[in-house]
Amino acid sequence: MEIRLKAPAKINLSLDVLGKRPDGYHELATVMQAVSLFDEITLTDNDSGKVTISCDYEGVPCDDRNICAKAAYKFFDYCRLSVSGVHIDIKKTIPTQAGLAGGSSDGAAVIVGLNSMFNTNLSPKEMLDIGERVGADVPFCIVGGIKLCTGIGGTMKKLPSLHGAYIVICKPDTVSVSTAEAYKKVDALAEHPCYTDEMVKALYSRDLFMITSTIFNDFELALQIPEVAEIKKIMLKNKAKGAGMSGSGSAVFAIFSNENKAKKCVEALKTDYPKTFLCKPIKIGCSIV
Repeated sequence: MEIRLKAPAKINLSLDVLGKRPDGYHELATVMQAVSLFDEITLTDNDSGKVTISCDYEGVPCDDRNICAKAAYKFFDYCRLSVSGVHIDIKKTIPTQAGLAGGSSDGAAVIVGLNSMFNTNLSPKEMLDIGERVGADVPFCIVGGIKLCTGIGGTMKKLPSLHGAYIVICKPDTVSVSTAEAYKKVDALAEHPCYTDEMVKALYSRDLFMITSTIFNDFELALQIPEVAEIKKIMLKNKAKGAGMSGSGSAVFAIFSNENKAKKCVEALKTDYPKTFLCKPIKIGCSIV
């Protein structure tokens, strides 16, 4: 049996790090939006009794370190099933180490796909429970859409859709961000009001100008990456309504209300930044195709 899935990227319209918890995780308040930039995951069952991985993207581990393998083992454990032979092939389009949840979305797709392959009939809540055991962004990637995410990211509230928006995403090749180092720098920031509260209000207003004026990311503020600043400058010069860094970086996104202006921005960035994409907001998470 073979099952193919689309695993979408996400952007953070806002991201506030509220402090460190006793368990070492950080409390977050963030608005996540799924976008039409996808990895493709193919699951194939076999008689090996093992979980195996293949990937077309250099540098992605193809062993038990891969989040897809971790997701598969957590699925079998949760469902009290013996580990069955399954091969997971990953075709990457979402850049890695970008703050776009590419790995988390791949893991989420594995949970959705195995639920179908093994006819386990898990409820959405049960799949989210497995996702939480795999990684902080995995539950969001299962459901997608646009959500206010709090706690370590797994507590979600649906928000009004982002209408009439075109999204340009650009990942600078020369920058990779260590998440641990990023959190250290964020922990050193001075306290400030929670911008995510303002983003939620802006989304309920359905005013694109208000939404794009409220884009904020604590990691962008703490890390001050020159390439991020340069990409934002180009985006805003090309008539973006607003721009910001996603996650702990280093991908940058911009929101446009006009498709032609968004396409011109992609052209302006592509020469120096080949990993530039034109996307739309989407209302779903990982899906079987």
